[in-house]
Amino acid sequence: MSTRIPALLLGIAAVAALATGCGSADDAKTVTVNIGYQSKTINTVTAGTLLRDRGTFEAELAELGKTTGLTYKVEWKDFAAGPPLTAQMLAGQVDIGSMGDAPILVNGSKTRDHADVKSELIAVTGYNLRGSLNQIVVPTDSKAATITDLRGEIVSTSVGSAAHGMLAAGLSAAGMTLDDVKLLGQDPAVGASALQGDQVAALAQFVPWPQKLVYDGKAKLLYDGGSAGIPTFHAVVASERFGTGNPDIVTAFLTAVRKTTDYLNQNPLAAAQRVAEITGLPAEVVYLYNGPNGLVSFDPTIKPQQVDALGTLLPFLKSLGALSDLNLGEFVDDRYLRTVYGPDYDTARASVAAPAPLTGTDAACGGAVDGRPTASEVWFADATTTTVAKTPTCLLRQIAATGSTARAAYVPDHSTGTRLFAATATWVSDPTAGPDDRLLPFATGAAAQQYAAAHPGVTVIDYQAALKAR
Repeated sequence: MSTRIPALLLGIAAVAALATGCGSADDAKTVTVNIGYQSKTINTVTAGTLLRDRGTFEAELAELGKTTGLTYKVEWKDFAAGPPLTAQMLAGQVDIGSMGDAPILVNGSKTRDHADVKSELIAVTGYNLRGSLNQIVVPTDSKAATITDLRGEIVSTSVGSAAHGMLAAGLSAAGMTLDDVKLLGQDPAVGASALQGDQVAALAQFVPWPQKLVYDGKAKLLYDGGSAGIPTFHAVVASERFGTGNPDIVTAFLTAVRKTTDYLNQNPLAAAQRVAEITGLPAEVVYLYNGPNGLVSFDPTIKPQQVDALGTLLPFLKSLGALSDLNLGEFVDDRYLRTVYGPDYDTARASVAAPAPLTGTDAACGGAVDGRPTASEVWFADATTTTVAKTPTCLLRQIAATGSTARAAYVPDHSTGTRLFAATATWVSDPTAGPDDRLLPFATGAAAQQYAAAHPGVTVIDYQAALKAR
């Protein structure tokens, strides 16, 4: 996800696209497949970073070659954001790529009038039905408590991204518009630096930037995009022409994506650590998103809620001039997924259950955590696996009892269930609750204060006080 592509760049790329076909043949027996991905966008790793690292697509193509008699070569092209990837698709240099929901709509709109490079959305990588992959953060010493406190302030975002849409939706819910803030269009890394340099009052961005800043102690969460309840996701687009000519290659790619997704969901900690090694992102941040009950649900199927969300996002992007209209019925195509999944596809598509639920037994409070919305998790510094707890209170009890350093601890927000770092949450002590439920975490101080105001006798405390009050 990222800023809008300059019209001139798209125009030049479009002209180039008319003269360049998708894919390439090195000789009569070798076919090169060009894959575009974003290595640091961690909810596309099943179609990019992790997929490439594990060699799963190459293995599928090797098997395919036994039937076709061809040799396949994969060219992996890493992009910082969606727009430059789209420009390369327009130039015929990328056959299959992955990006966020807003750039995908731009991709579909910009390619639709060029038969050689017209794209289609063929699969999803990771999603969050609440929209919590987009968040607004402010410096840790900021006086801002709610989104209304941003009136008149400079806010950095990627113009045309889903994070930009989240900012607009959040302001609207608060009775404001984008005109009430001073919008500064910046790529995520630039915006993060601007926030740390006190050049902007807030950063509205997508995964993993907000929580990386929170984990680094550089920012605190002001607003969670999940408050709007609009799903957000990343997905896979492919050249329609390339797919028509090479359906077996596209099917092999999505088969590899499904296998990589299964690996991540079955081995979330190992997968997070490997992605961290490759990208340089903190493993603790990757695991917040990609771990059990994480902010990202990895599932290739295209769900109705996601298509509906595109329909909600489309008018916003049109109002920015980022794209013209797009027929989603033509753009979204799950025929390759149906080949990959067979008769199981419709059942998988209808399911929104957590693909990697948190399971295990609570050693401190006793009992299983399976299926509990309050299930929590701690990653101790000297451990090779994580430890689970039935509730956030039980988790704090475990951390205090072991005497070990917690590398990271994860708890669900009491109001929304959104996964967050225990150490950066605002806690509430409720003496009227049961012994295992007296300490409640909230993603923002405003939410904790709101709960306290509605529950007499409740006190708002920080993480260290919560550890002592267990």
